[in-house]
This record gives sequence, structure tokens and C-alpha cells, in this order.
Amino acid sequence: MPDLKLYYSPNLNPRVAVAVARHLDSPVAYIAASPMHPDHRRAFKAINPNTLVPVLVENGKSLWETDAIACRLSQIAGSDFWPTDERMSEVQMWVSWSNLHLTRPAGTFYFERLIRPQFSDVPEDPKVMKNDMVAFRNSAGILDGLLADREWLVADRLSYADFRTATCLPFAEGAGLPLHDFPNVARWHNQLLAIDAWRDPFAGIAETSMERRA
Repeated sequence: MPDLKLYYSPNLNPRVAVAVARHLDSPVAYIAASPMHPDHRRAFKAINPNTLVPVLVENGKSLWETDAIACRLSQIAGSDFWPTDERMSEVQMWVSWSNLHLTRPAGTFYFERLIRPQFSDVPEDPKVMKNDMVAFRNSAGILDGLLADREWLVADRLSYADFRTATCLPFAEGAGLPLHDFPNVARWHNQLLAIDAWRDPFAGIAETSMERRA
């Protein structure tokens, strides 16, 4: 059994990594981390020189970036959640597409509406918000059309493509993303929300914090 530690925070990418670990019942120790905190940043650089989460430490070796972590956890679990057959390239297509075309503009609304107000009163830039709403609507429309005749994104089976493409959607209401305008996307995401690991990946985690490990 490998020694696995998953460093995470509640933010978008770490949330996906934790959801994958919970879905796969991965044997990881969950460690809540604030790598940019002045008291932790120097120590965290030894784990990830980018000082970002998530990070998976396996037998002392670090693996960072959400998609790489999801791939490795699927390998460890012996699962086809990240398939290695002919579906693999299609999963990778969705990972790339969603990061560039859906999560990027949606992430602007997540940050401006849900994160920035926690530490700043700087107002939204209306031009940026308008442009990213156009980009989000365009990509959500593409996704909505493709979901019209399929249950899941790849081979009509749940895969990492679904988790990754839906990165921002649990926060759609608070971020002001018009999910109701895309009924097939909303239906698909409601299916995801029926999965405990996606709906609330942090529920019941027996976590350790960096402070407690110090």
C-alpha cells in the first residue's frame, strides 16, 4: 500500500482532486493546506515549487496538477475512471477543452463573485465580465448540444471527463452563471450532484492540517 498524502484547499482545482479521491475511495491522507500563507510557503515549496494545491505525495514523491493527480489515483485504484483504452484520447480532449473554453471564463465569475469579495472590495471589470459571459455562453451552448443525445461525455459512462468539465458548475448559482439556459448541461450536472463525492467531496474527511503536522 503506497503512502499517499493529498494536500488540498476548498478551491476549484483542489475540489476536483478531492472529489476524484473520494469517488475512487483512494487510500489517501487528506491534508488541508494554505501554501501561500507566510508561515507555510517556504515549507510547502519542498512539496510543490509552485506553492499551489492540489499536490499528491506518494512515498515521498510529489505530483502536482489536478489532472495528473486524477490520472495517478485512477491508476492506483485500477479504475477506468481515467480509461487507458480507446476512450483515453477523448477524455483528454474534454480535459483540454474544458480547461481552455469553459472553466476559464466560468472561473472569472467564480473568482469575482465568490472569492475576491472575501479579501478585497475592488469592483468587477464590466468589460471582462461581459466578454467572459459571452465566452461561457458559447462553450456552454456547445456542451449543451453535445449532451442532447448522451448521458455522459465519453461512451455514455461516467469518467474523469465529466468531473473535469463540470469544475465550476457546483458554484454556478453563486457565481451568476446561467445554467438554466442550458437544460442538457443542467440535467447532466444534476446527475453528477447525485454522486456523493461530487456533491460534497469534503464531507466527513478526517483531515490533517499543515499546522497540526508541524
